[in-house]
Amino acid sequence: MIKWRMASSWTGHRVRLRAVEPDDWTVFTRFADDDGRRGRRLDLPRSAESYRAWAKEQAVARCDDDRFLLAVETTVTAELVGTVGSHRTGPRSGWFECEVTIGADHRRKGYAAEAVVLLLRFMFAERRYHKCLAAVFAHNEASLALFRGLGFTEEGRLREHVFFAGRYHDLVMMGMLADEFDRRHTLSEP
Repeated sequence: MIKWRMASSWTGHRVRLRAVEPDDWTVFTRFADDDGRRGRRLDLPRSAESYRAWAKEQAVARCDDDRFLLAVETTVTAELVGTVGSHRTGPRSGWFECEVTIGADHRRKGYAAEAVVLLLRFMFAERRYHKCLAAVFAHNEASLALFRGLGFTEEGRLREHVFFAGRYHDLVMMGMLADEFDRRHTLSEP
């Protein structure tokens, strides 16, 4: 059972979630350089101006439908280390899909796990969602271990669902219900 005491709803021991700021574009450029393929298709090179425009757009984005992206920064140094967010929602049925990305130099330090817990607590306790989904490439053992460690259950596999790097790849669908989260992490802050 993983439980964290938090200073606020958006801050844990290791990370703080905050809005993306226009000046964050330089860090996102470095993340792309570190991991150009980012676990999926190979992206075309982007200009600095496209990163500037994207960060500026994120900084003023509204989340009327509970789809949003938050910056993940460390509590100790306030360094931007990644993002977490909800990128698909089914409000009538009470589900959302989460995604977390941590820069290559910052992985395996507990940042992703804590960021996801903070996100799930908000979506379950404040937005009244019932279920969270995460789509993970079957070959991404680190991400599969992350979600299993948080208490997600493998719900299915979309065989040869995504094409990149010259072949098709399976996508594993992981899920967690609000009551499962509450038993493992607690919906309310300790």
